[in-house]
Amino acid sequence: MGKQGRPDSDKKIGVLIGGSGLIGGGILHYFKTWGENEFELLAPNSKRLSLREPEDIRLYLKRNTPDFIINTAITAIDSNPLLTLETNYLGTVNLARAAVDLGIPYIHFSSAAVMPTGENLAENEQLSLTPELANYPKSKLLAELALQEMHCNLGLDYTNIRLAVVYGAHDHKIQGFQRMLFALADQTMPFLFTNHQAMHSYSNAKKVPFFVHHILNHREEFNGQTFHFVDPNPVLLSQLILTIKSYMELKRPKEIFLPYPLAKFGAGCMVMLTRMLRRIGIESKMPPELMFLHNFYQTQSLSAAKLQGSSFVDPDPKVTIFSELPMLIQYYLTRWEDLNLIALDDKIFFDPSNRADIFQNDPAQILAFLKDETSSPFLDTCMWPRGADDEAETEDK
Repeated sequence: MGKQGRPDSDKKIGVLIGGSGLIGGGILHYFKTWGENEFELLAPNSKRLSLREPEDIRLYLKRNTPDFIINTAITAIDSNPLLTLETNYLGTVNLARAAVDLGIPYIHFSSAAVMPTGENLAENEQLSLTPELANYPKSKLLAELALQEMHCNLGLDYTNIRLAVVYGAHDHKIQGFQRMLFALADQTMPFLFTNHQAMHSYSNAKKVPFFVHHILNHREEFNGQTFHFVDPNPVLLSQLILTIKSYMELKRPKEIFLPYPLAKFGAGCMVMLTRMLRRIGIESKMPPELMFLHNFYQTQSLSAAKLQGSSFVDPDPKVTIFSELPMLIQYYLTRWEDLNLIALDDKIFFDPSNRADIFQNDPAQILAFLKDETSSPFLDTCMWPRGADDEAETEDK
């Protein structure tokens, strides 16, 4: 028998926190699909294990005695200070303490929000820990600093993975990249809220599980290390916005760069308006990303040199945010239209193959496609694992 009465097996048991989010769901699906003979991943929901409850963590990990822990959980970026502190920092520290006691690796997901603006930023560059920092970056920075200290003083075996702007399908929250895509689809971005120079790094959600799998099997190389998991080349924000506009054949935004002072003034007016609406009983909420409005006008590109110099091999180096745009646009527009999040008068059908038009005007041609579509086996086609729709109710990334 193995740990705590587990049957003898070569499988390693892992606990994943945040299994219903974009990153956590993708990791869970990957290990169930591709690593099922090597790993078994447990993904408790927040009713079984809340990061805000130390006793939940203690009881669950003592009961299951895992071989590793993966934490992808975060709070929303506009959460209150207590929720942010307890989830992003104290939860991280308690998971790491458990990993030390069990003598197992701890894989932690962090964010580029802990870093300053600038070009080609290395892993050792962090913001200064000051009271003025917003709750989200402050909590994530505290977590990184705590893990570094626990590695040096307690021998914690951990790897810190920093993500930039994450892109991928199957994220059911409208945040980050999806927030920008939604604003374009909903035609609420009249001008370019950026400048000619602002560039940002992007992280491909589908590639993350491959990296997690690799670092679990190469602990000596990745122990105590932080890695930027980002595409090698940063992206001009204006170029990305205009490319999406072109794909969807939109009239807006106009190719006019709105100066930052004017954008900040407009955002301030919107904040005042939402407060007034709440006072008269109308539910209204500002997009939380507006707290990072200044980042839209400044470059933050993360160096991928350390990642590229490691033993990890990119499973598909040709995939970028631009190559994925057609799929992402089609996926999210279909989802938002089905949920009536986009007004009927403003519906946008992204159909690069023109099949919707053929379906309406020449349906017999649809059937003519059948021969080509059935010329190869369906189940044997090699596909990347898709992010899972996990029903776990947990704090997700």
